Amino acid sequence: MTADRHFGDIRRLYADYFKYVGDETRLNPFRNLTFKDRRNRGTRKYPPFADKWVREKILVPGWYERLTDEMFLAPLMIIETGCRPGEIINLRPEDICLDTKVPHLVIPDREDREVKTETSVRCIPLVGISLEAAKRALNAFPKYHDKTNSFSAAANAAYRRRRLFPTDRHVIYSFRHSFEDRMKEGHIDYELRMLLMGHKNDRPEYGTGSSLEYQRKELLKIAHRVPKNFFRAFDAFTFSIMRSRIAYLLRGCAPVATRQYGTRAVTGALILTCSILSKGAAIGLWPSSLRLS
Repeated sequence: MTADRHFGDIRRLYADYFKYVGDETRLNPFRNLTFKDRRNRGTRKYPPFADKWVREKILVPGWYERLTDEMFLAPLMIIETGCRPGEIINLRPEDICLDTKVPHLVIPDREDREVKTETSVRCIPLVGISLEAAKRALNAFPKYHDKTNSFSAAANAAYRRRRLFPTDRHVIYSFRHSFEDRMKEGHIDYELRMLLMGHKNDRPEYGTGSSLEYQRKELLKIAHRVPKNFFRAFDAFTFSIMRSRIAYLLRGCAPVATRQYGTRAVTGALILTCSILSKGAAIGLWPSSLRLS
């Protein structure tokens, strides 16, 4: 978290306290304290990716070898959703809704984690590369829950090592800015843009908002084409790992594992692995003939 974000949190804390004690006219001691460079006002801190760069550098097979699932899948889920990195990395499995008419993400308001703003609570349709990445993130990203800064630092470093940033100013967050620009250039309705970005809209609210079907239809207009076989290496590697785990548990090693970890742990691991394989087959990650039941 940046120093400016800390100061913003403290300003809100003081403002809420003054309101609570009935002294709302009292000046906030942190009202003008900021580290922002005034010379850069009106410019984005992180520039967006050009569409051509995303198509020719990011959406090509092969560059993701030796990347962890988090470093590979989470940024891809930002591309067509515009989510903040922290929103993606803090998803729970139940927030990734694939078995529905319109696959979507749910950015919820949890008791254990406060969202940035009230408008950050939203549903976002999954299309294109983000949908395909979400299919492969069935367990979400528990390694980085509540560790957004650690994830961003690791992902930025991984992209820089592979020369996937056009400039030194680009970061993973730049995907969010690119998404916003593509919506503008695609003439997507202003209110829908605000809704999908999780931004506050000062206009009066009328009706219940647009449906997920309508939102998906609009997003499909601007979605990048997913290259054929983009995930082939990833899927083959994932399936080989799952198959080897089952083989280990079934070919006489189960007694050893049971003694070491306990019957409940081994049984749970086997059930989870079979479940992931079955879900992967169900959503087309590998042939249905490999589905286990």
